[in-house]
Amino acid sequence: MADSHSRSCCDSHETTIDPPPKIQAGSHNDCCGSDHGHSHDSAEFNLRKEMTPIVIAAILFLIGLIFNEALHNTPFAIAEYAVLIPAYLISGWTVLTTAGRNILRGRIFDENFLMTIATLGAIAIHEIPEAVAVMLFFQVGELFQGYSVGRSRRSIKALIEIRPDTANLSVNGDIRAVAPETVKVGDVIVVRPGEKVPLDGDILEGKSLVDTSALTGESVPRTVASGEKVLAGMINQSGMLTVQVSKPFGESSIARILELVENASSKKADTEKFITRFARYYTPVVVFLSLAVAILPPLFIEGATQAQWTYRALVLLVISCPCGLVISIPLGYFGGVGGAAKRGILVKGSTYLDTLAQVKTVVFDKTGTLTQGDFRVTNVVTHNGLKKHQLLELAAQVESQSNHPVAQSIRQAYGQTIDTSGVQDYEEIAGHGIRATVNGRAVLAGNDRLLHREAIPHDVCVVDGTVAHLAVDGEYSGRIIIADELKDDAVEAIRALHAQGIATAMLTGDSQSVADSIAKELGLDQYRAELLPEDKVEALEGFLHQAKQINGKVAFVGDGINDAPVIARADVGIAMGGLGSDAAIETADVVIMTDAPSKVAEAIQIAHKTRRVVWQNIIFAMVAKAVFIVLGTLGIATLWEAVFADVGVALLAILNAGRIIRNPQ
Repeated sequence: MADSHSRSCCDSHETTIDPPPKIQAGSHNDCCGSDHGHSHDSAEFNLRKEMTPIVIAAILFLIGLIFNEALHNTPFAIAEYAVLIPAYLISGWTVLTTAGRNILRGRIFDENFLMTIATLGAIAIHEIPEAVAVMLFFQVGELFQGYSVGRSRRSIKALIEIRPDTANLSVNGDIRAVAPETVKVGDVIVVRPGEKVPLDGDILEGKSLVDTSALTGESVPRTVASGEKVLAGMINQSGMLTVQVSKPFGESSIARILELVENASSKKADTEKFITRFARYYTPVVVFLSLAVAILPPLFIEGATQAQWTYRALVLLVISCPCGLVISIPLGYFGGVGGAAKRGILVKGSTYLDTLAQVKTVVFDKTGTLTQGDFRVTNVVTHNGLKKHQLLELAAQVESQSNHPVAQSIRQAYGQTIDTSGVQDYEEIAGHGIRATVNGRAVLAGNDRLLHREAIPHDVCVVDGTVAHLAVDGEYSGRIIIADELKDDAVEAIRALHAQGIATAMLTGDSQSVADSIAKELGLDQYRAELLPEDKVEALEGFLHQAKQINGKVAFVGDGINDAPVIARADVGIAMGGLGSDAAIETADVVIMTDAPSKVAEAIQIAHKTRRVVWQNIIFAMVAKAVFIVLGTLGIATLWEAVFADVGVALLAILNAGRIIRNPQ
């Protein structure tokens, strides 16, 4: 028998569409206490199998309808019962049995109860064709719903298919296939052409094209070679790659994606929570209202008959089923989360889609978010008799233990093996720079604030570009100028946000001159420079206060570990996930796998469409049902109109929600 997604959800008044890999046959009915029925997982949903009982019931129904008068005129209408009751049982068996089980378990007021009472009442007043029509068309509607839910699941299930099953572990020249979970950091694996990269790692040998679409949504393959990183879930298209594993499977990119998507449904939007509460009270109110319609008018209205008002009460029960409303709303949010994931934007729950739709200000970090974070030394200026290579060597020694992009660029510019034997008393001063002893000399390397803090006289404070000043034994020794380029889509990202009426700002620890140059080039509305990590949180508080005045929300976009506190404090935190730090990604509500700032505007656009479609469904379903409830109570609408109204509202709402899955933007 065909079972229903929406019905099973209405049984418990708790609608959930769990993403893979937890999907299994009967999962929706299990949540409602039903023991059988089909799943709407695309792997289990068999359209031909589900249609078989509906076709049989439809044939019997048409025979009973076309020859109704002849069948009805047989003794005791036995022929009519013989044709239509089997049609009723075939099409409505799961509704009847589920209603019975739920009544025994104390869950009386649900959609199955409404359908059962309405149809049995119709049979009792000898409106058998209408009773069969209610069950039959209800099942047709459920069939379309099942297909629609299956499609929405396929949009997420595609992510599961990129999960690698094996890794080719290389041990002493031998290669053997093992489970990715068993591979350790530092192990060497081989990825052949056509295979999925099973774990994150660094390429030791080989050159190839890799398909990153599953992770980032980008369709153009990327060229990778020795010394570059590859991420789990990428597909190797051409050459063989030898990769040294840098992260265990549980911390790999693909594992992180699967975890985020799997947990997304646990964070429901306020709209979903409202509908859950609404359904809990709506159904019993409808039942008692129908009971009043059946009993009270014959007592107080002259000429009113019990049969007439009982029929109207049955119409009211059928019309009032909250089927389309209850399923289409979570389906809409699920489509939004799934559609975003296909484009390399991971939203950790529907509640964050709602928040994104209310964003009025987007605040960006600079380095690694708006800029490449790929610093290059462009100039070395010396003082006090030092030569350029001496200053660069000294800077490389001091910066030898730092992971900051500036430190990495200095070491890269030095380009030789760094002698760290004489480096002692290393101390990193947050937001300022580094203090260390090098071969017995006290060395400072950092920004202009560090020089002022240590009272080091120097000839210039404002320098175009990022600068690392050096001082030795209290005397200024020179500076290293470092340049960072904007990301290719940074200008487009700001322009797209402005087109949506969203204000933009930047928070950076870099110098005022660098921040001013970047802000002008991008067209940012505001910026704050020379900020310590704690200053960023304070600055964000100001943006939050401003947004609150206009009932808006603030999003912060960052990538570094020092951005985690600001990401956590924002109304919605967005992390650059491709190369961003694990701390930022873990803290964020939205993760952008492409590291592309233009995806921020795209995420907000998806959120707006999702919210718009969800509220269209809510308003349409409530208005349509209110109109037909009035018509049914007045006797204008019959059971035929009632079932078409119920199924029609459900299907239109679900088709509308499906627009998000097909085209999230």
